[in-house]
Amino acid sequence: MKKGTPYTLDVRPKIPARLARLEELANNLWYSWDLPTRDLFSFIQRDLWEDVGQNPKAFLQSVDEHSLIAASEDPVFLDQFQRILSAYDSYHARPVSNDLSAKFTENDLIAYFCAEFGFHESFPIYSGGLGILAGDHCKSASDMHLPFVGIGLLYRQGYFHQTVDYEGNQHAIYTDSEFDSLPISPVLDGNGLDVQVSVDLPGRRVAIKVWKAVVGNVMIYLLDTDLDENSRQDRAITHHLYGGDRSVRMEQEIVLGIGGVRALRKMGIQPSVWHINEGHAAFMVLERIRILTEQGIEFPAALEAVSVNTVFTTHTPVPAGHDHFDYGMMSLYFENYFPQLNISRDEFLALGYVSGTPDFNMTALAIHCSRFQNGVSQIHGKVSARICGELWQELDHEDNPISHITNGVHMPTFLAKEWSEVFMRYLGWDWSQHADDFSFWEKVNSIPDHQFWSVRETLKSRMMQLIRYRVRRQHFRNHGSQAHLDRILKYVDPANPNVLTIGFARRFATYKRATLLFEDLEWLREIMQDSERPVLFVFAGKAHPADIPGQDLIRQVTRISRMPEFEGKILMLEDYDMRLARRMVAGVDVWLNTPLYPLEASGTSGMKAAMNGVLNLSVLDGWWDEGYDGKNGWAIKPVSEDFPNAQRNREESQTLYELLQDRVIPTYYKQNKMGYSPEWVKMSKRSIATLLPQFNSARMVGEYIDKTYLPAIKQYYKYWENNFEGARRVAHWKTFIRQAWPGVTIRRMGMTKQSVMFKESVRVEVGVNLNGLNPSDVAVEMLIGQASQKEKSGPEMSYLFTAREMNQQTGEHVYMLEFTPELCGKLEYRIRVHPHHEMLTHRFELGLMRWL
Repeated sequence: MKKGTPYTLDVRPKIPARLARLEELANNLWYSWDLPTRDLFSFIQRDLWEDVGQNPKAFLQSVDEHSLIAASEDPVFLDQFQRILSAYDSYHARPVSNDLSAKFTENDLIAYFCAEFGFHESFPIYSGGLGILAGDHCKSASDMHLPFVGIGLLYRQGYFHQTVDYEGNQHAIYTDSEFDSLPISPVLDGNGLDVQVSVDLPGRRVAIKVWKAVVGNVMIYLLDTDLDENSRQDRAITHHLYGGDRSVRMEQEIVLGIGGVRALRKMGIQPSVWHINEGHAAFMVLERIRILTEQGIEFPAALEAVSVNTVFTTHTPVPAGHDHFDYGMMSLYFENYFPQLNISRDEFLALGYVSGTPDFNMTALAIHCSRFQNGVSQIHGKVSARICGELWQELDHEDNPISHITNGVHMPTFLAKEWSEVFMRYLGWDWSQHADDFSFWEKVNSIPDHQFWSVRETLKSRMMQLIRYRVRRQHFRNHGSQAHLDRILKYVDPANPNVLTIGFARRFATYKRATLLFEDLEWLREIMQDSERPVLFVFAGKAHPADIPGQDLIRQVTRISRMPEFEGKILMLEDYDMRLARRMVAGVDVWLNTPLYPLEASGTSGMKAAMNGVLNLSVLDGWWDEGYDGKNGWAIKPVSEDFPNAQRNREESQTLYELLQDRVIPTYYKQNKMGYSPEWVKMSKRSIATLLPQFNSARMVGEYIDKTYLPAIKQYYKYWENNFEGARRVAHWKTFIRQAWPGVTIRRMGMTKQSVMFKESVRVEVGVNLNGLNPSDVAVEMLIGQASQKEKSGPEMSYLFTAREMNQQTGEHVYMLEFTPELCGKLEYRIRVHPHHEMLTHRFELGLMRWL
C-alpha cells in the first residue's frame, strides 16, 4: 500500500530561561578543551550526547524538552552549571598579562591563515596533524588573550569517516555537515546583511560568504563558496577538504589566500602580522601586494612592505610535499593579476620559481614574500633550510634565514582531567599557570607512587572501555561472532587493565612505517609469547583515499592481527578521530612512533602522550630528538640516510625488538607488592616533568611572539611609516646591490702570520672590488674556530673588518681586521663579504655572499 510522500518537520526544544546560557556555551569552542562543559551536556541526556558526536549545538537542537526542564529543576545540575559559567566568565574576563600588554599596542593584530583547523571532533574541518596544530595555536592565543584571528575555509564535507572491513580494506565515508548544527554564525555587516567578498577565476567571478567561529577569546573567520549565486562547479570549491583535482586545489587556495585578505579588509580588520601556516595560503601575499600597487606603490617596494610582516611556517619535510602548479595553470588563473601588480608574466612566475621544475612552487612564493620562515622542530628546520637552500644560492644552508620553532600541544585539551585533580592537590591550585616552568614540574615527584599509578590505570581503563565499544561495533558490522569477539578482547579488560599496552595512532603514510614492528615476525612472536607478561598493541589511523600504499599498511596490520599467535594482542581500530586520540594518548603505557628519519617534521601525538605520563618509544626524529634525555622514554637511533630503506628498516626494527625485549617489557612487569613497577613510575613522572613544560603550545606561541610576531611588528612600522619610505629605500638599495653584485670580488692582501703567541694580536687585510657599491653597503667578516681533521669541533667566533682607504691603483677598497685570538691550538678561519643594510630583517636575506 502506498503511504504517500514523506515530509520532514524539525521540532526544536525551548531552552528554559535559567538555562539560556547553554546556547552561549554551545557556540564557543571553549567547550573543545573544557571537559566539565562537555560533561554538563552529557548529564542532560547521555545517549543523545553520544549520538550527535558530542556536538553541543546539535545536542540543543535535538534534546528532549522534558530533559531540559528536568535539568533546570535539578539542584545538582544547576550548581555545576553555575560553576561552569563562573569559570567561563572568569576565563574571558581575565586581564591580559602585564608582560603581553607591554609588548603589543591596541592596534596590533596577528592574522593566522591555514587550510584546516582542528578544534574538536564535532567540528570536522580538519584532516590531521596540521589542523590539530593550528587549533592548538588558536587555543593558546586565546589563553594568552593575544590579539589574534584565524582565517580558513568552511568545508561542507570535512575529512572522511573510515571503516575497515574483515580483510583490512579501508572504506571512506563522506557526509555533509549541517552548518546550522556547527558552532558558527554568519558575519553580518552594519545593515544586518551577510558579509561577502569575491575572487576572479578564469571567465567568472566567485562569491564568498564569511562565517565566524568563536574559540575562547579568538575569532576564526571561515570562507564558504556554497552560495546560490555561484555555479554548481564553484559552489563545490569549499565543499571537500583537500578534495578534487589540481584545479580545485588551486581554486581553494585562491579563495583562502586572496579571498581571506579581502574578507578581513571588508570587515575593517587590519592585521600588523600575517602568518602563513603551510604554503596553501601563500596567495595571500599576492593580494596584499596588489592592494599596495593599486595605491601607487611600486612593485619592489610593495613586495618589501608585505614581506617584512609576513611569517611563514612550513610543515613539509620532503620537496614533493610542497604544493606546486604548472606555469600554464598559473597563467590561466592569474593573467589578469600581472598587470595589476605592474610586472610581467616572467617576473610573476619567478616568485614561485624552483630550478629543475616547470612548476610554480607555493613554498617558494611564501619564502620570497616573507622575512620570517621556520620549520617545526630543530631537525626539520635544518631539513627545510637544505630543501629550500637554492632560494639563497650563495649561502650555506646553516646561514639561510629558515629557523625553527618546535611545535607544542594545548595542555587543557589533551591532559586528562584525572591529572588536573591530582596536580591541584600536590602541585597547588595555580598549577596550570606554570605550563612552561621546568622547576615547577619537578613537583610531580611529590605525588605518591601508588596514587600516580592509580591515575594511570584509571586512564587505561577508560581507554579500554572505548576500545571495546569501537572493536565490538566494527566486529559485528563485519559479521563476526560473539565467541570470536571475546578472544579478540581478551586483554582489553577495563576491570583489570594491568597489561602492557602500546599505542600507534597517526596517519597511515609509508614514511611513518606503521609496520616496522612486523619486520621480523618470528622475533615478535618470541617477544609476545610470554603469557605472564602480555603485551597489547593498539593501532589506529587513516590513509588518504588516494594513498594506495598507505591503505596497504592498514591491510597488513589487519592481516597480522588475525594470525592465531597475535589475535587479541594486536588490534586495528577504525575511524581514528580526536576523541579516540584523547583516550589513547592518555591511556596507553607506551607511545610508539617509527618514522623514517628525517621525515617526521615534528610529530605532536607523542607530546600529548608524554604530558599524561605515557612513555615514548620513538625514532630520534622531529620533536623526540629534542625531548629524549635517556630517562624519560626510549629512543631508536636512526641508521644513516645513505643506507637503502630496506637495510634501515632491518636495523631499526632490530633496535625496536631489543628495546621491547630488554627494557620496556621487563621494566613494566618489575612490579612490587602493590602491583606496579617503581622504576616505570619514576620514568613516567620524569616524562611529565621534562616534556610537559617544553612541548606545550603556550611555550610554542610564546616563541612565535618573541621570535616572529614582535620583530615583524617592529619591521612593519619601520617599512610602512611616512608613505612606505622604509620599504622604498630598501627596495631601491636591493636593486642597486643585485645589479652590482656579479662584479664584487675579494682577495687577500699580504701575508698573515702563521703562528702567534696567546694574546698576541693578528692583523689581516683584504681588498674588495665593490663594483660601484659603497663601503657601507657590505660587511666583511672573519669566522674563526678550532680546526679538526674531520669537522669544526666547536662554534665559530665572528669578527668584522673595518673599511679603510681605497687602493687607487687597483680600485679596491681595503678592509682591515686586527684581533687577538681567544683560543689556543690550531685555528681555522674563513673570510666572507655580504651585503649589509641596517633595515634588513635577516642579514643574509638577499642570499648573496662572496668567500675569500
